[in-house]
Order: sequence, then structure tokens, then C-alpha cells
Amino acid sequence: MKILNIDKNTYRKKTNLVMVGFVGCLAVLALAFGSILIALFGSEGITESGSTGNFHLNVLGVIIAVIATAFIMNKVKNTPYFDEIMYVWKLKQIHNRIYRKLAKIKGKADKNDHDSLLILAFYYTTQKQVFNLDNNTLTITEVQKSLNAINEQAAEIHFTLELADFNVEMLDKY
Repeated sequence: MKILNIDKNTYRKKTNLVMVGFVGCLAVLALAFGSILIALFGSEGITESGSTGNFHLNVLGVIIAVIATAFIMNKVKNTPYFDEIMYVWKLKQIHNRIYRKLAKIKGKADKNDHDSLLILAFYYTTQKQVFNLDNNTLTITEVQKSLNAINEQAAEIHFTLELADFNVEMLDKY
């Protein structure tokens, strides 16, 4: 996977706008679907307990709104506007895959396995990028220390770690 340079301000602006849009769309659709369902299938009066008896229709409206909003997001996620957001989302998925195998990868890296060192270099480099984009500065120094250690180890054994050589399929052997 190619590491892209992402402008932090653009990424934050787009992410915030998409989150607000998603929540707004979900709220409007939930109200609309709930109202339509109640108008079509709802009970007329209020019961003795003060309830209209339409709770299940409101819940169904929310479920339909979630499905509709997810469908809309799935259709628009491949537009150029979402490039930065999708790039970071894919990186986070790769980070999760690496994290689940991190003990095995580190074990092989300790034995100077080139692919393991490359995976760790990619992991720490992109983790640093994502932490920076998400304003997670608490652990970024630890990530930088780990990245420096991997680069020093590779230099000691004369390995070159070209991050462009990283491929997600490399994780399949762990």
C-alpha cells in the first residue's frame, strides 16, 4: 500500500463534515420513517398508561434509517471527496490486522526477518501518520521510539526497508 501525504486540516474538515452529515441524515431519516410508519400503521389514541403504542414503529423507523444511511454512505464513499477518509480507514484496518499478529511479527523481527521488519516499519510509520491526523499525541512518542528501533536494527544488519514494498498479503504468513 502506498503511503499518501494527507493534509491534516483538510482531513479533519472532511471527517467532521461527514460525521455531522451522517448523524444529521440518520436523525432526519429516522424521524421521517418513524412518522410515515406511524401514519400508515400506528394506533390512533393514547392508552391509559400515556403511551401511543407506536414504540415498535419508531424503532423500525430508526432501523430503516440506519440501513438507508449505510446504503447512502456505501454509494458515496468511493467519490474523490472521501479519498483521505477512506485512506485512513483502510490504514486503520491494516493496523488492526497487524496488531492481532504483532507478537509473532515481533518474534520474527527479533530474528532479523526482513518482511517482519518491513511490516513493523510500515506499521509504526503509518500509525504515526494516523495518530497525527487524529490528534492522538499521547502515544506518538512511543511509536516514534519503536520506529527508530526498527530502523536502527535494519541499518545494523544492512537491510533497506522500502515502505512501498509493503503488501497486505505479507501478513498471511503469520
